[in-house]
This record gives sequence, structure tokens and C-alpha cells, in this order.
Amino acid sequence: MIAVLIAGSVSMIFSLFGTRWLIAIFDSLGKGQPILGSEDHGPVHHMKKQGTATMGGIAIIFAAFIGWLVAHLRGGIALSDQAMIMWAGVGVLSLMGFLDDFLKVRKSHNRGILWKKKGYITFAIVLGLMWWLMAGTGISETLSFTRSDFPGWNLSPVLWVVWTAVMVWATTNAVNVTDGLDGLAAGSALFGFLAFTVIAYWGFRNPDVYNLVNPLDLAVFSAAMAGACGGFLWWNAAPARIFMGDVGALGIGAALGLLAVATNTHMLLPLICALNVMEAGSVALQMGVFKASGRKKRLFKMSPIHHHFELLGWPETTVIIRFWILSGICVAVAVGLFIADFTNIADNFAGR
Repeated sequence: MIAVLIAGSVSMIFSLFGTRWLIAIFDSLGKGQPILGSEDHGPVHHMKKQGTATMGGIAIIFAAFIGWLVAHLRGGIALSDQAMIMWAGVGVLSLMGFLDDFLKVRKSHNRGILWKKKGYITFAIVLGLMWWLMAGTGISETLSFTRSDFPGWNLSPVLWVVWTAVMVWATTNAVNVTDGLDGLAAGSALFGFLAFTVIAYWGFRNPDVYNLVNPLDLAVFSAAMAGACGGFLWWNAAPARIFMGDVGALGIGAALGLLAVATNTHMLLPLICALNVMEAGSVALQMGVFKASGRKKRLFKMSPIHHHFELLGWPETTVIIRFWILSGICVAVAVGLFIADFTNIADNFAGR
């Protein structure tokens, strides 16, 4: 438990000061986040945010990695192959996001040259990452809800790689879509990482039930990401001094998806990341209705759905706080289901 607390606190401190440093750099350069205008059907009501410092995700990822490393200095916890593969995946996807952010800032337009191909490139990367995770560790290859043997359907290696790649890839995109209001993505991700910290640590304390690969290291990984999101949120809360950018959204999304794979909570992920599912789903519904109507009708005033509520007259802070509440409730339900399943196992073992 001490290693988990060290990871969370150290990463929060580094994220807090690292984010402030990034703000100073962007302010001195006079460069910042471009906003899509009316010609791109973007959120014109956010044009006042144009020029706000961006790429704050750099501080999140580096701070989390430092917190994770420092937690291992105390001893008693191994640098697991699984966690290092996960860090490699987070790093590569964050780099993809950084390249896109850099191009956006350089061109002063909110679309990098990779924006049409980014989805295909990231999916190919995630496919390779999941194969590496399967081949390089003893991770369970079953379809799971709260543990590997529930429902415990065995998947072929190819099907497992494809299934988990879709999970991780979809989560990265969903977090990216959510990152449209000040603090919305970072706050909801903080809830998710706290949930995975509890789940992984619970697995560490009950190895016979969950049979996880290095669960304590997973708990430290998750706590480090939670702390880094918390430190960043200090500066990203409305009115934001800095945005996380794609470098943060893709890295955070990858970490959440990978934690679901590593903790055997595949089908619990949509509940832990329910806000991200809602945000990405609203975009899919909007596009579906628009195309089905011959490009004449829209389901929402604007998608993602947080912009819809803004255009209904809700202040941005109201949308953010209410969405945080919804996210917190869903995460609490997910953790409750996880603990309830464990309680059921314990009751059956005790013969009750």
C-alpha cells in the first residue's frame, strides 16, 4: 500500500509543477491551442479559448512515469514486464498525439496532417502492442467481467489480440472526444484510475481469486496515473490555463484500456469509462442520423454531447460538474459490482 501512495503523491507533485512549467513555455512562445471555427462546424462559442497553452499531457505522462519509478525505489516491488510493456504502449500513443498537437500548433489549425489517418495508425500500433502483451507475459486470454474466470470464455490468440486491441483503441478515441471542456477528460480519468487502483490492489491481496500478473505493480501504475491527472487538473480546471492535447488524451486512454486488459475487467471498462462511452457514442449517433437523413437532420445541436448542453444554455462549469457526477456514479457502481462479486465468492467459500 505504501508503494501505491508514493506513486500517487510523487506523480501529483511532478505533474503540478511540470504543468506550470509547460504553461510558462507556451506563454513565452505565444503559441497555443487552435479552435475549429464556423467554417469547420466547430464550437464557435469556444473561440475565446484560442491560444491557450496545450500539450499538458506531456506533464501527465512524464509525472506518472516518474511516480511509478520512485515507488519502486523502496524495494519489495518488482519492475514487471507487463507494466513496462504498458508504459511502452502509453509512450508510443502519446508520441502520436504529440506529433498531431505539434502540427496543429505549427499550422494554427485544429487538425494535424495525420487526423484522417491517425485512427488507422493507432489501431495498427495497438494491435502490435496487444500481441506483445500476450506473447511477453502470462496474461489471461479469456473474456472477462470482474475476473478471468467470469464469464471466463477462452479466446483464440488472434481473437484475443483483436478484441483487446479494439478495447484499447476505442478507449483512446473516446477520451480524445471527451477532452472538449476544461477538466472534463482529466477529472473523469482520475475517477477511472482510482477505480483500477482499488481493483488491482484487491487482486494483489486476493491472488487465489484473481490470478493477475504482478497486480501490485498494476496498482502502482494506476495510482501514478491518477496522481498525475490530479496535479494537471489544478491548472486544467475551468477556466483552463492549459489543455492536455492529443498527447494526453491518447496516453490516458491507452492506460485506461490497458488496465482493463491487465486486470481482467474487459466488460467492466464501459462502466468505468461510461462518460467516455457516452461522449463517443453521441458522435456516432450524430453522424448516423446526419447521413441517414441525407445530411439534413442532426440528433444533437452539436456533438460531442457536452457541446449540445452548452448550446441549450448550460454554463460550461455546470456541464463539467454534472458530467463528473455521472462519471463518479458509474465508477462507484463498477467498483461496487467488483466487490459484490468478490463477496459472493467469499460467501460461497464459507458455505453461506
